[in-house]
Amino acid sequence: MSEEKQTYDLAVIGAGLNGAGIARDAALRGLRVIVIEQYDMCTATSAWSSRLIHGGLRYLEYAEIGLVHESLRERITLRKIAAHLVHPLRICIPIYKGAKRGPLLIRLGMITYDMLSVGKTVPGHQMLSRDEMLDEEPGLASEGLRAAARYYDAQIRFTERLVLENLVAARAAGADIRTYCKVDAINIDAGAVRSVGFTDTLTGQQHEVEARVVVNAGGPWVDEVLESAPKKSPQLIGGTKGSHIIVSPFEGAPRDAFYVEAAADGRPFFIIPWNGLYLIGTTDIRFEGDIAALRASQEEVEYLLNETNRVFPKADLGAEDIHYAYSGVRPLPYQEKGPESAITRKHIIKENQDIGRGMISIIGGKLTTYRNLAEQTIDKVGKLLGRRLPGCRTHDTLLPGAYRLDEARDALEAMGVLTQPGVERMLAVYGGRASNIAELANAEPALGQAIDANGTVLAAEVAFAIREELVRTLTDIVFRRLMLGFGADQGRGLYAAIADLAAAEFGWTDAERQAQLDELVAYGDSFRVRY
Repeated sequence: MSEEKQTYDLAVIGAGLNGAGIARDAALRGLRVIVIEQYDMCTATSAWSSRLIHGGLRYLEYAEIGLVHESLRERITLRKIAAHLVHPLRICIPIYKGAKRGPLLIRLGMITYDMLSVGKTVPGHQMLSRDEMLDEEPGLASEGLRAAARYYDAQIRFTERLVLENLVAARAAGADIRTYCKVDAINIDAGAVRSVGFTDTLTGQQHEVEARVVVNAGGPWVDEVLESAPKKSPQLIGGTKGSHIIVSPFEGAPRDAFYVEAAADGRPFFIIPWNGLYLIGTTDIRFEGDIAALRASQEEVEYLLNETNRVFPKADLGAEDIHYAYSGVRPLPYQEKGPESAITRKHIIKENQDIGRGMISIIGGKLTTYRNLAEQTIDKVGKLLGRRLPGCRTHDTLLPGAYRLDEARDALEAMGVLTQPGVERMLAVYGGRASNIAELANAEPALGQAIDANGTVLAAEVAFAIREELVRTLTDIVFRRLMLGFGADQGRGLYAAIADLAAAEFGWTDAERQAQLDELVAYGDSFRVRY
C-alpha cells in the first residue's frame, strides 16, 4: 500500500500536550493513529504557560469546583507517572490591606483546596502571621502586609519534555508522528470524515491519508483547521493572551514561589523560581491576530515588572534585566463579552456534526488535566468507531523517562565525563532515558565528550535527539530537546558545536548548516525584549 493510501482509525491534528496525550492513549488502546503537526511538537500554548501542574486555586472564585477537583486528582496522577518531570512546589500568598481577597477568604479557599485534594502527595496549607512571613521572606514588601498563606502545588520545568514523552510512548505503541506537516484539507464523503490532506513544509511533499475519525487538537488554531473542511463551522475559540518574563535571581528574591494579587487590576500572578531563574507571569488579554508572531507587548512587560518591584522592593527590575519573554494564547471557548478571567478553563470535547461524522474539536484544556481529557476523548472516539476499546491505561502506565532513574544516575556518573550539575541536568531533562544516552556515548566514543566547559552537556544528546526524538531542525534540538534555549543566555555559546554535531548526523552541507544556525539565532532573538 502506498503512503498516500495508508489508513488510520484516528488522525490527531496538533502535537501540543492535548494532541500528544490523545495519541498516546489511542495507541495504547490499539488504535492506528497518525499525528499531524504544522510545526515542531510543543511550539505554542503548551510551551508558553506558567509551567505549573496545579489545581487552579483561583477557579474556586468562579465556583468551578469540578474543575479544581479534577485538576487536583490529575496532579496526583502526574506525580506518579511523570515523577522525573513533575515536582512539588511550595507557594506563598501574601495578603495586603485593601486587597480584594482578605485573610478569611484566602483561608476558606485553602481549606476547600485541601478538602478537594483527597489522597494528595503534598502537605496541606498553612496560615502565617505578618511577622512569620517576613522572617521567612525578608525581601517581601512589609508595608500593609496583614498575613500570608502557604500551600503546595507542583511544577514542571520543561513542558516540552512531557509532550515529547507522550509522543515517544505513542510512537512505541505504533503511532505515526509527522511534524512540520500542515493540514490542507479535511475531506468529507457521504456526511462523514474520509481523509486528511497535508503538506510537509520542509520538503514540499504532499500526502493524503484515510482516517475514520479526526481529532482537531490545534489549540488556538482550531478554527483555522476547521476551515480546511468543505463546510463552515461557527467560531469556537476566543483566545486570551498570556505573557511571561524571565529574569535572574534578584535582590530580595523569594525562596518559594509567590502567588500575588496585582495592585493594578486585582488579577493574581506568579513569581516562580524556575530553571535557576525566575519566571514571572501571567497576563490575560483577549487576542485576535497572528499567533505565530505572538510576543509580549511593552505594556505587559511593564505591568509584570511594576508588580514584581512593588512586592519585592529591592528587586528594582527593569527591561534590561529580562533575559527573554514569551507569550501564548489560551484556546478558550469563544465568548463575546465578560472578563477574560471568568471564561471557563474547563475543556470541551465537541463533535463537529455540522462538518461531518467523525470530526471532533478540542476546546480549552489545562496542562494539568491533559491526560484525563485524552481519556475522555478516546472514549468518545471508540463510540464513533463503533468499537469496544480496552480500558484506558494512561493513569497508571509510567511515561518513558519515569523508569530506571537510579540506573540512569549510575550510568551517567560512571562515564566520568559530566560534573554533578551535569548529571542532575540530564536526569531533569531525560529521566531514566538518560541511560540510553550514556549507552550511545559509550558505544560511539566521538559522542562521549562534554561539549561545554562546565561538563553539563554531552555530544551524545544531539545524536540521541535526532535518532530517537523526532527532531527535524537545529532549533528543535536546542529549544525543545536539550532544553538549553531556556537558560539565561539561551544556550548561545553552544550553538556552533551543536550545529556541527547535527550536520554530521543529518548530512547537511555547509550552506544548510549555516541556514539552520541562522534560523536558530533568529528564533532566540525573537524572544528578546527590546523597548
